[in-house]
Amino acid sequence: MTVLEKINAPQDVKKLSIAEMNNLAEDIRKAILNRVNSIGGHLGPDLGIAEATIAIHYVFNSPEDKFVYDVSHQVYPHKMLTGRKHGFLDSSRFHEISGYSNPSESEHDHFVIGHTSTSVSLATGLAKARDLKGEKYNVIALIGDGSLSGGEAYEGFNNAAELNSNMIIIVNDNEMSIAPNYGGLYKNLAELRKTNGQTVNNVFKAIGFDYYYVEEGNDIEALIRTFENVKDINHPTVVHIHTLKGKGYEPAVQDKETYHWQMPEFLNRESDNNGALSESYTSITKNFLLTKKQNNEPVIAITAATPGVFGFSADFREKMGKNFTDVGIAEEHAIAYASGLAKNGAKPVLCLMSSFVQRTYDQMSQDLALNNSPATVLIYWGGISGADMTHLCTFDIPLISNIPNIVYLAPTNKEEYMAMLEWSYNQNAHPVFIRVPSAELVSTGIPDDTDYSKLNKYKLVENGEKIAVIAAGSFFGLGQQVADELKKQTGIKATLINPRYLTGIDKELLETLKKEHKVVITLEDGELDGGFGEKVSRFYGNSDMKVLNFGAKKEFTDRVPIEELYKRYHLTKELIVQDIKEVL
Repeated sequence: MTVLEKINAPQDVKKLSIAEMNNLAEDIRKAILNRVNSIGGHLGPDLGIAEATIAIHYVFNSPEDKFVYDVSHQVYPHKMLTGRKHGFLDSSRFHEISGYSNPSESEHDHFVIGHTSTSVSLATGLAKARDLKGEKYNVIALIGDGSLSGGEAYEGFNNAAELNSNMIIIVNDNEMSIAPNYGGLYKNLAELRKTNGQTVNNVFKAIGFDYYYVEEGNDIEALIRTFENVKDINHPTVVHIHTLKGKGYEPAVQDKETYHWQMPEFLNRESDNNGALSESYTSITKNFLLTKKQNNEPVIAITAATPGVFGFSADFREKMGKNFTDVGIAEEHAIAYASGLAKNGAKPVLCLMSSFVQRTYDQMSQDLALNNSPATVLIYWGGISGADMTHLCTFDIPLISNIPNIVYLAPTNKEEYMAMLEWSYNQNAHPVFIRVPSAELVSTGIPDDTDYSKLNKYKLVENGEKIAVIAAGSFFGLGQQVADELKKQTGIKATLINPRYLTGIDKELLETLKKEHKVVITLEDGELDGGFGEKVSRFYGNSDMKVLNFGAKKEFTDRVPIEELYKRYHLTKELIVQDIKEVL
């Protein structure tokens, strides 16, 4: 029996010797590799935090002492030590445990956390509430160095420093974010590492924290000594630990960016560097940016610590040189930075994952749209998915499309995407967002010569009668299927429309539909509330036109299979046609 198999609760960790705890760390790493190889997940960060998690549970008393894990990239070992090892050892039960902190799973988790830079703020709230109630226990926030670049981390540290009570922040410094760290703050972390925490230039002390440094952040004995020194401390304290991301799995140590997160079967997959990569929306975006740079244009590609999502490999970043910026985990800054670039004549192209758009809302409204800065923002992975509740990508259309001045475009194929991207890059009238299709690339072979400066002009693809299908972006293919199925079942040839714009309606076209049509349906790959279809419904509100909006309900789903969601939302051709027939 392994040491891990004997651990059923944190109290069991306290009974172990140092040698047993070191064996436990190796058991934990094997279990992480086992789970990630089976169902995918975060790898490098979790491998590197095993010893620190064991030491935390050895010294502190969860759940009385409260731990808050930032982003949850480092929560796997904690889950194993708090009664959830079956989610890493028993393949039949892997899906019972999410990859993120989750109070519904265990009393040892206090928040659902999947986005970055939040732990210090959340933990500060826990500590303040504790003090107001006159209670006594430790509150510990664990934040990775990559998360320190996020604006909320600064705000949390600033507020936490004012607490005149117990507040312990463990800064896990593995010298990496998801990709390499960028920014002035990381120069100070490097100086602290170089001087064993002794330099007078200490950002944490400057803010007002007591400070401890552990160079050997994977040494359980050293960690235990330090944690025992700060346990029950009566003032805000930072414990800065230097760990090795990917420890125990050499490929993850050598290539920390690639192995931050992995797909299933990565242990069994042999890399194939000989096969030609097929064309994709990612590849044509990269080629577009590289061409602009090679032509000495003032293009600048921007990412917020997630270059891998957009295919921005190390080779691409090197080729772009000064025409590439990774702002770190700082989406809010990225939007304002892009606005400033655009206002001063540069051509910023900011790439964001849909799940992180909500982090930018104030900056989208005030810094970008209110100033009408002509930046280009590409939104990736937008749409309904079976993802964890912390990383849903269904909300970007309502978030973006209701801010004045912003133009949000939804291409349906390669040619439209390239035309939209070229127009957005060259125009100077609007901030333009483009929802990059997440499906496989579709090419018509016919160049798109649309003048996108004539805003909100929809494309009439097929002219029909009685039924009009308005299918946006990645759901245009579904719209074609619905039209075909409707013809098959009823003999009705439906009108098919590609709206292209998510931020407005084509009043002229919608008005003409009143003459020959009884029902209009809208299809969008996202949340209905506040979305594209509601704009169409509002237009027809005072008429006899029946309108059916198809998309996602307003809800947080959690790892629900996409096929199940499509049935729930009536997003299959059969269910849509059934709904149309009932209205007719």
